[in-house]
Amino acid sequence: MLIIYFVDFGVTKIVIPTPLRPYLGELFDLGWLYYGYMAAVSIFCPNAINILAGVNGIEVGQSVVIALLLMLNDTLYLFPRSEPMHPATDSHLFSLYLLLPFLGVSLALLKHNWYPARVFVGDTYCYFAGMVFVVVGILGHFSKTMLLLFIPQIFNFIYSAPQLFHVVPCPRHRLPRFVARTGLLEPSTAKFTKTLPQPVQAVMKIMDKLGVLRVWTDENGEVTESTNLTIINLWLVWFGPMREDNLARGLMGLQLVCGLLGLFVRHRLALWVFTSDNISIV
Repeated sequence: MLIIYFVDFGVTKIVIPTPLRPYLGELFDLGWLYYGYMAAVSIFCPNAINILAGVNGIEVGQSVVIALLLMLNDTLYLFPRSEPMHPATDSHLFSLYLLLPFLGVSLALLKHNWYPARVFVGDTYCYFAGMVFVVVGILGHFSKTMLLLFIPQIFNFIYSAPQLFHVVPCPRHRLPRFVARTGLLEPSTAKFTKTLPQPVQAVMKIMDKLGVLRVWTDENGEVTESTNLTIINLWLVWFGPMREDNLARGLMGLQLVCGLLGLFVRHRLALWVFTSDNISIV
């Protein structure tokens, strides 16, 4: 994909926000750093969907919501109020050509993957969905807008980072715990066999007081257990045990709200620091 971008486009310049233009000019050429950025996005998006997973319907559900939001963003460029057509029209048509069949097959999969699921998705779908979004975002020239639709995934990655980078011990699986007696999901936990560094314990205790983590301590005040650092477990910490389909609905609703907020930032608030947008240009 990056080779195709280099051959067909090769554009590595970014638009500078208005307050910085007296110092950097209207455009700034990142050169090969831009390809580094695109490579990072290509790695992040598939893995971001893959780590926000483990509940029936959530992998496909978040992908369906992101696809619908991207298609909504595309339509803003395809139906201008007057001529001439927006210069990005062809890029967003390209995006729709890929997203429409992707949405169709994902909706069919979601029907069978919804609780109680008859079909289970694995890493393959997560990487497939992530790369579809990467392709339309990069080759459609709106990768920054696409990342605004990944707000829950970005938060989940940052929130998970202490376990992903082994600052805090990370179990093999961090899925919510199913309680057979109630039929509900509860936050899963990680038990620490070794004493954590005091600065790490202090931060975890602060997070517990802020309500973004649940920790357990021994008689000496040492942290011995905490809920796993994923947004799925955090949702259960906030709202209590719930059935699997209700958990998936809640997270899909969060995805939708954050995505709409991202589009509002892109098409309204961005005008505070840039001179034009798809709505204001026509």
